Amino acid sequence: MMGANIRRQKLATTNRIFAYLIHHLQSLVFSLGKIYQAPTTTIMTVAVIGITLSLPGGFYLFLKNIDALSGDFRSSSQISLYLDLTISEKQARAVEQQIKTFENVVSTEFISRDQSLKQFREDSGFGKSIDTLSSNPLPHTIIVEPPDDVDTFEIKNLLNALQAIPDVEIAKLDTEWLERLYTIIEIAKRSVIIITILFSCAVLLIIGNTIRLDIQNRYQEIIVTKLIGGTDAFIRRPFLYGGVWYGMLGGLISWLIVEIGYLAISGPLERLNLLYQSELTLVTFSFHDFIILITSSTLLGLAGSWIAVARHLNLIEPT
Repeated sequence: MMGANIRRQKLATTNRIFAYLIHHLQSLVFSLGKIYQAPTTTIMTVAVIGITLSLPGGFYLFLKNIDALSGDFRSSSQISLYLDLTISEKQARAVEQQIKTFENVVSTEFISRDQSLKQFREDSGFGKSIDTLSSNPLPHTIIVEPPDDVDTFEIKNLLNALQAIPDVEIAKLDTEWLERLYTIIEIAKRSVIIITILFSCAVLLIIGNTIRLDIQNRYQEIIVTKLIGGTDAFIRRPFLYGGVWYGMLGGLISWLIVEIGYLAISGPLERLNLLYQSELTLVTFSFHDFIILITSSTLLGLAGSWIAVARHLNLIEPT
């Protein structure tokens, strides 16, 4: 007897869960049908959401491209060591071997005085003037390459250690431009965060107002549903799923807008690459970025509809 009761309880629980899931599925399809039946309102709402979300999405991709372009900047922060003019090439190469043993030194490149003078003659265009010099004024040079992942503080420590070598006359590293660049990028990132928050609030207001109008249009339907015993949760679900659809479709539109915009830029960029013989490429949304965008827009739709439903649905009561 007890076993039969347990089985009936399990069966009843399973049926309740199944009925709950079926109703959620019905609400999902029903809300999509309601959206489909009002194409003008749907298109306008989704378009506004898409345009609104495309702005922070475009700024995000812009920063992503800046990060990609500046990815090699840190590796290009080489330290140039100008040695004493009085030392020989053999002594200079011995200094290079000593520097290779330093921590945070990946590689070194030795440039002799003769190589420096030859390169300067070719690049400067003052060959005849250089030939009139009685001696070579350029020192032996050692280019020191630090690791890519080393921070600015460690690079400066390495610079001080190299400057302390007796045969090193000047140790030069221009890190100020690098620090300015990363400061500007950090400011831009925080600005994108602020813009994203502001436009997310705008999306909440758009979806909330759309759901509010939908609630008002279905006022009589809600009254009848409450009169026959429909709970607030039962009435709330289609509106919540409506917000989900608005958010998801708006996210898709924003993704299309940004991708089309970057596709339009790719043509002039290719011509620029041909003119300057460069290899600049635009970074677009990855699959991970796409999932984050759609998920975020869907959650915004759900949140906006929840706020609207929680505020306005409780005000409708049968008299």
